[in-house]
Amino acid sequence: MRADNVDVTLLDERPVDVTVLDERPTSGVPGGTAAARLWRRRLIEAEAGLTRFIVDGRAGAQLNGLLETKRAIFAEIPDGHDEDEWKTAFFRAQALMEKFVVTHFGLDHLSSWAAMNSSVYAAVDAEPKHDATVPLQRLKNQAGLYRSAAQWVEQESGRAVLRIGHCAIWDYRELARRRGVELTLDAPCEYCVPATTAMITNKGLNADYELTEDETGHGCVWTASH
Repeated sequence: MRADNVDVTLLDERPVDVTVLDERPTSGVPGGTAAARLWRRRLIEAEAGLTRFIVDGRAGAQLNGLLETKRAIFAEIPDGHDEDEWKTAFFRAQALMEKFVVTHFGLDHLSSWAAMNSSVYAAVDAEPKHDATVPLQRLKNQAGLYRSAAQWVEQESGRAVLRIGHCAIWDYRELARRRGVELTLDAPCEYCVPATTAMITNKGLNADYELTEDETGHGCVWTASH
């Protein structure tokens, strides 16, 4: 399925000093401090993207709700670099932001917020544009955070294909639900597809994807190309 480009014109294209986001792609499954840093980076990208989403949409009437959501997010930010603590913090923050967007703007606007998050990623990421492996390596690293089964099908700068055979986000969602986390979306793909699409297109590439499901569970195949 061809993923349409999303209009994510930024409000301010000046360089942003966010050294906390300086994460280079790593190979394999990230763990320990590296994983904690990636969880932290993802949380900051999503929170910054939410602010851009509100400002870009001139949704001043929702500022109180935005501040309440941010207050809830940052009330439980870990102090150190524990991987599990940052994983819990990110997932809780993601659930809060999804609920805020869907409640105040509707499910149809979720893709716009997801695209804004990816525009933040593109603005602060140090890796080059127009290299098909770059956004898919980031996706592979994110999949690794959940211990998903991800492997390269093609890995060239002009065209790269990543297959996620079993997406363990589905498993973690159910675990979180049992722990009392309120989930707004029926499936993680409702957020992940537009977010990954924008992550690829913001690097100046074309994005295609296929959602899969078999006896091993839910998965997907993503292609980035010139």
